[in-house]
Amino acid sequence: MQSTLETSEGLERKLHISVPTDDVESLFQQKLKEAAKQVRLKGFRPGKVPLREVSRRFGESIRAEISSELIQSTYSEAITQEDVSPAGMPRIEDVTMESGKDLSFTAVFEVFPEITLADFGAISVEKPTATVEDPDLEEVIEKLQEQRTSYNEVERSAVDGDQVNVDFTGRVDGEVFAGGEGTGVDIVIGSGRMLPDFEAGLVGGSAGDEKDIDVSFPEDYQNKELAGQQAVFTISFNKVSESVTPEIDEEFMSQFGVEDADLEKFRDEIRGNMQRELDSNIKNKIKTQVMDGLLASNEINVPQALIDGEVNRMRSEMAQQFGGQNSIDESALPPALFEPQAKRRVSLGLIMNAIVDQNSLQADDDRVRSYLEEMAAGYDDPEQMVSYYYRNEEQLSNIRNMVLEEQVMDLILETAQSTEVVQSYQEAMAPPPPPELPDEADDSPSDSAADEEKQPDGSTEKPDAGT
Repeated sequence: MQSTLETSEGLERKLHISVPTDDVESLFQQKLKEAAKQVRLKGFRPGKVPLREVSRRFGESIRAEISSELIQSTYSEAITQEDVSPAGMPRIEDVTMESGKDLSFTAVFEVFPEITLADFGAISVEKPTATVEDPDLEEVIEKLQEQRTSYNEVERSAVDGDQVNVDFTGRVDGEVFAGGEGTGVDIVIGSGRMLPDFEAGLVGGSAGDEKDIDVSFPEDYQNKELAGQQAVFTISFNKVSESVTPEIDEEFMSQFGVEDADLEKFRDEIRGNMQRELDSNIKNKIKTQVMDGLLASNEINVPQALIDGEVNRMRSEMAQQFGGQNSIDESALPPALFEPQAKRRVSLGLIMNAIVDQNSLQADDDRVRSYLEEMAAGYDDPEQMVSYYYRNEEQLSNIRNMVLEEQVMDLILETAQSTEVVQSYQEAMAPPPPPELPDEADDSPSDSAADEEKQPDGSTEKPDAGT
């Protein structure tokens, strides 16, 4: 085998490979003899078919098989010989495979970029500092109570905050429209589940009443046939129920693992959860700034093959997310939708790997153990959970990677320009702005689920992936 490496534009490389005809013919004769032992042809005894007849009938397919095997084996040998690291699978071009001639082909591929890391001192980070104050704690406890609100039926007219059970039929120009009917639908007035005009019209209704409500569909309504239209909904009230906020009693506290009705212990439990969420949120905000700084200070040429691979992975994830139990054809999701986010992820992966390699970093075993113990603290038997991870190499590898990422963050923050910013709990818990994406950032999908659009019947429908 002979190979010649050609450097093309950017990261592309062309590996020209040839295999001497003697080697090809030797392998061909070997395959031919193997086939002759197995082939069954009318007029010939098993294993006695002449090689000439086997070659006449099956020579072309045998040469195709040899070509595939030799291309695979010689390509692997050649990249080792040329000391190159392909980023992705090669594209095979210009294959020549004829009797009496050398086998030759060209493998086209990209290589990983050489990364010269910029000084971490060029990265600027704002470090939020915040604490959980008593008013923050009270607000969260009130929200926990609201989330567990129940409803008791009452014999009076509905007011804001009540839950009504209704049947309704909506009409535009006197005609019932698709999605405009509902039976036995529970609606909390003021929840924003339905259109504003619809919910406002429910106020004052009592069980047994029937009334018509005028509803204006907004100009930007998702259903274009209803956008800007005026509708009349006929509402039949089945029952009215008022909200009942649960007391902070033994039953309520037991839902949070506090069994002895100890109010202070309950407050400490909620405060501890809030503090963990706060710490995690602050850490993520710092991490996002560091990642943005790494991208801004380290411009690298990213192999398109790696971007394409990440795009395919993201398309598959979104198809599953939107499809649920139903299958969605990934080809319906345009690759351009994912490319900016995919490029960011691949770029950061390459830079992070360079930091790990150039600083000879390894996951610290003590930090891995601490990470696992903290993660398992909420389980009934934390040590059993820790032991599970140590027995599962794949799971443990994921934890090691997380710890290694934290060590990279620590290394960068030792040199990066950092400023502490005092914030309230609410400010520190607010989600960070979306990361800056290269090129067509506005076309990239969000990491969160798609926004849900309100329908006339109170149901929700996810918009198309491309919107």
